[in-house]
Amino acid sequence: MRCDRACALLSTFLVATILAALTACVGERHVHDANTLVAAIEGDPGHLNPAITTNGGVHTAAALLYDGLLTLDSALAPRPALATRWEVFAEGARYRFHLRQGVRWHDDQPFTSADVKFTFDSLLLRFHARTRASMAPALLRVTAVDDSTVDFVFRHPYAPLLQQLDVDEAPIMPRHLFVGRDPLRNPANLAPVGTGPFRFVSYQTNGEIRYAANRAYFGGAPAIQQLVLRIIPDAGTRVIALEAGEVDWLFTVPGPERARLARDARVRLMPGSVSAGGGNCIITMGFNLDRPWFRDVRSRRAVAHAVNRAQFLDRVLFGEGRAADAPISSQIPFAYASGLPIPAYDTARATALLDSVGWVRSGDAVRTARHVPGIAEGTPFVINFKVLPGQSTYGDLLRAQLRVIGINLRVVTLESAVFAQTVFTARDFDTAIAAYCNGTDPEIGVRRQYVSTSIAPIPFSNMAGYRNSVMDSLFDLASAALVVDERRRLYGEIQRLAVHDQPYVWLVETLGTRAHVARCHGFDPTSHFAATAVCTP
Repeated sequence: MRCDRACALLSTFLVATILAALTACVGERHVHDANTLVAAIEGDPGHLNPAITTNGGVHTAAALLYDGLLTLDSALAPRPALATRWEVFAEGARYRFHLRQGVRWHDDQPFTSADVKFTFDSLLLRFHARTRASMAPALLRVTAVDDSTVDFVFRHPYAPLLQQLDVDEAPIMPRHLFVGRDPLRNPANLAPVGTGPFRFVSYQTNGEIRYAANRAYFGGAPAIQQLVLRIIPDAGTRVIALEAGEVDWLFTVPGPERARLARDARVRLMPGSVSAGGGNCIITMGFNLDRPWFRDVRSRRAVAHAVNRAQFLDRVLFGEGRAADAPISSQIPFAYASGLPIPAYDTARATALLDSVGWVRSGDAVRTARHVPGIAEGTPFVINFKVLPGQSTYGDLLRAQLRVIGINLRVVTLESAVFAQTVFTARDFDTAIAAYCNGTDPEIGVRRQYVSTSIAPIPFSNMAGYRNSVMDSLFDLASAALVVDERRRLYGEIQRLAVHDQPYVWLVETLGTRAHVARCHGFDPTSHFAATAVCTP
């Protein structure tokens, strides 16, 4: 057999083998169809009820099924959704929303103000970490005035409400399917009914989720008639699937792959700071302040000094984002405080702080306790670090950085549901990491990290178990202030106090890059990404 013929046969065999393996990983080969969009998601969300969690995986998978009272445009100004107009009374202490007429749930039941009241009273204010932490302390009541009118009455003027009513912060749920039932175990969580641009079709665990266009959607029927969310855990495999034509949309692009995809004429990239489940996120390491390891603030500051944020930006985010230099995202300009005395990378200072606490070290060995309150003599400084699967690279780098100052960090990767139960319910962790999305106002995503009322078995609430009555009061004052300059001053005080007490280490602000095939266009930058998309064969 001639060599060129043998090589050609071998090449054909290898290509067929690779494509077969890829098909086995990501499902049946996708035939280009203008009516169907296939999106890759990184994990099984577990359920499809975004009103009972702030987990980004759930919101990514489910947001297209639901609506908020309002939506936010590209300038973050509130626009009508389930509410067509609104009025503000009592200097910002009462808001009245007039609901859209003729909206029906996907099961053809009518949408009314009773659904709004129930969603807030029984779901969001109990289980949604951001809404619970921010709105619950200030809200006096939600009143269904009549079927098409709903009032929000607050204990005092409440400035940020209109930023908190989109589908990420307040997805409205059908009362008739939830009333009188356990919301965490309701069958509607797995066979959901919403008012959104797409309706539920099927859910194959660890396989794929299918939606169909809501032809009666009040915002106009989507051009995409079928949406498939294909579960592909490995980031590299998701990129290969896009390049092979197996999927049309990626919610995230790994840093090392961005340059290559940018050169591919078949692909378009969409950068942005907003993702399903929230925007303006800061990757944050939290200390469990109920554990003795970090009750002394000097130990917490030592860890902060050992963290090289530039390395996280370069090696984990590949330059997409910025090193965090404040507890509030720089993407919220009126609240972000610059020039804070946040601990800089300084291993010598970290070493001196640990020595002063009583964590002693001989040579390159792990430190051991000598008269450290709450720690038995001679106990090695070995702690666990709980992470979600997509964040394990942060743990690997942090482990290397803390090893330099004599701390042994054991990275423990947990699936989403297990992570939430372990960290926020059982509080069985020493340190952990979360992407705390700040939203468009500190009331939305920052408050939940710091106020004592947010120490609860609610995912992505006050992870540290941080308590400070001064901090609680400052957040209350900031939520009630109607003048921007006064809110700016109060959020400055909040951040200075957070840096002083160091319940967290703020690592990096993330940006995101989405990718889609060039034959599709018109994607919305919000969580309703596919509602406006158009594809050609």
